[in-house]
Amino acid sequence: MVIRRVTAPRIDFSALRRELELPDAFPPAAQAEADAVAAAPAPLPAVDRTDVPFVTIDPPGSMDLDQAMCLQRRDGGGYRVHYAIADVASYVRPDGALAEETWRRGETVYLPDGNVPLHPRALSEGAASLLPDQVRAAVVWTVDVDADGEPAGTRVQRAAVRSRAKLNYAGVQADADRHALAEPIALLPELGALLVERGLARGAVNLPIPEQEVEPADGGWRLILRAPYPVENFNAQISLLTGMAAARLMLDGKVGLLRTMPPPAPAALANLRAAAAALGVAWPGGMSVGRVIAALDPADPRAAAFLDHAAELMRGAGYTAFDGTAPQQPEQSAVAAPYAHVTAPLRRLADRYATEVCLALTAGTPVPDWARVALPKLPDVMAAGGHRAGAASRAAVDLTEAVLLQDRVGEEFAAAVLDVDDTHAVVAIDDPAVRARCAGSGFAAGTRISARLTVADPGQRRVLFEKV
Repeated sequence: MVIRRVTAPRIDFSALRRELELPDAFPPAAQAEADAVAAAPAPLPAVDRTDVPFVTIDPPGSMDLDQAMCLQRRDGGGYRVHYAIADVASYVRPDGALAEETWRRGETVYLPDGNVPLHPRALSEGAASLLPDQVRAAVVWTVDVDADGEPAGTRVQRAAVRSRAKLNYAGVQADADRHALAEPIALLPELGALLVERGLARGAVNLPIPEQEVEPADGGWRLILRAPYPVENFNAQISLLTGMAAARLMLDGKVGLLRTMPPPAPAALANLRAAAAALGVAWPGGMSVGRVIAALDPADPRAAAFLDHAAELMRGAGYTAFDGTAPQQPEQSAVAAPYAHVTAPLRRLADRYATEVCLALTAGTPVPDWARVALPKLPDVMAAGGHRAGAASRAAVDLTEAVLLQDRVGEEFAAAVLDVDDTHAVVAIDDPAVRARCAGSGFAAGTRISARLTVADPGQRRVLFEKV
């Protein structure tokens, strides 16, 4: 699994798009349906929550805004989280051409030079997006949290909302550092830190994703690593809190769709410990994986390599549908709790259907047939979409690394041995933060070597080292 988020607008990814057969347009019927919905008056619910001062927090260029929040302190202690999620089901007919096309796509695919969206941009970046100063149909989650960070109640309803502002992570972090956050998110650092600690205490693993930007420099290329802002993690905690609340609703109601993942294999944990030793990552005895990762600076190349390797623990993630009987293994091990995807319906197909289940269970009404019959089909569809998105992400990183290194063939690099097979090892280069195969013999996982770059071929997206 690749966890890096790469920005490389000066590299041509068109061949990769063709190879993976990523669509460059929507079928005419699907596009026409989206355009008609976008041009029509907004389908607003009867419940009006436009009085709640919601704001969104996203990367600066994002227009597909799924989530808006407003945080309040509860009388008597604790917190109230108002979390508005784009109500895609209000804009997409379950039996229409657009719904059919979203089932083919499964999820938005992100590449360093732009995305291949799940929904036409007329919806995902327009009529259904929670853009500022626009009244939108939304699903509003109200989650109460006690002073210890434990959930204390959940309500879900369709409502009309209006975001007050489109904020970005850098600006929010700067405001947080000055203790000048806007009122709707003034509690985000306090509540976010509490939820992070609560997660670490139960064994959760949060992988911070470093931003990697490739820029031309001195006739070649350089890689810039940016660690996530703390507020990005805090923002993610609100989504995790909502996903756990959704999972609890569905488990109690005995129908739904969970995001599940088994615990990592002991061998994978042992391999990660060896990688930590080779990369100089401190791992005191008895410390959980989650706490080791939480102590790292993702902007450090060795830490970034360790995080890449730690992503190997996340194997086996998938979707589990159930109806009538709760699954035997309901947990997502990285969350260390049952969890569901409900907070990104503009970008993930499954969220639309899991949300509909939660709305029905909360209201005490039957789950709509169109949503219920879809549940057992979604795991395979989402697996295919996830495989396609993962292949695109891996290939984009491989291409970027080959471009980054193509003028440095013959150079020697300090490297850490992460994994070993019969004739090769997987090594992590200290700087730039690259993982690649290395030819040779006598490798031992957890050791450090010198490796010479022998191949950096953008055409084949291939990088290879040899042991010196």
